[in-house]
Parts: sequence; C-alpha cells; structure tokens
Amino acid sequence: MLTLNYKDGLVPVVVQDACTRDVLMMAYANAQAVELTIQTGYAHYYSRSRRKLWKKGEESGHLQRVLRVLVDCDEDCLLYEVEQSGAACHMGYPSCFFRTIEGEVVAEQVFDPDSVYGKRSP
Repeated sequence: MLTLNYKDGLVPVVVQDACTRDVLMMAYANAQAVELTIQTGYAHYYSRSRRKLWKKGEESGHLQRVLRVLVDCDEDCLLYEVEQSGAACHMGYPSCFFRTIEGEVVAEQVFDPDSVYGKRSP
C-alpha cells in the first residue's frame, strides 16, 4: 500500500461515478476514513466543519459503494470510483457540481433536502 501525503491530517478525495464518469463530489478524508473506506467498501470522509468521521449516506441512505481507489502521482489526492445510490449532493442533486459560476442551475434536483434532513441541511 502506498503512503499518502496528508496535509494537516487530511487528503482531498474526488468522487467519480464509475459508469458515467461524472464527477459527483469532492470531500476530505483522514487516515481513519480512508481505512474504513477500504475495509467496508463504502465511502467514509472527515467533516472539517463537524470535526468527525462520516459515512456517505448515513442519514440520507444515498450510499457510495467504492469500486476502486486511485492515488494521484504526488500521493496527496485520491479518486474514488463509486456506484452511487440516490444523489451525491446533500442539496438534492445527482452531483455537487449542479450550477455554473454565474449561479445557473444546470441539473434537476432528485430529492428535497428538507424532507431528508429536516430544516438543518448538512
């Protein structure tokens, strides 16, 4: 196994749909989250705002089954190739990349975040 270069204890993780190749999201993982991902086959991350580990889909049910983990050439970034159930974005979109820099929404919402998370969207 390669030795990852964690900056401040974290490594960025780009998440890609294994079938469509769409980029779904970007998150951070610490060593424990990476280990849990490899052990369980499901994506785990580290929340910088909540300062804790989390399993993608633990509240929404929209899990990411990790099919393969790739490491970049500098060993300081990961790419998870996943099978996504439901939506990747906590705002209800298939991908977190659902709007242009001008603010135009370019995707359709697939679930209402208030009905999944209540009024406190993550």
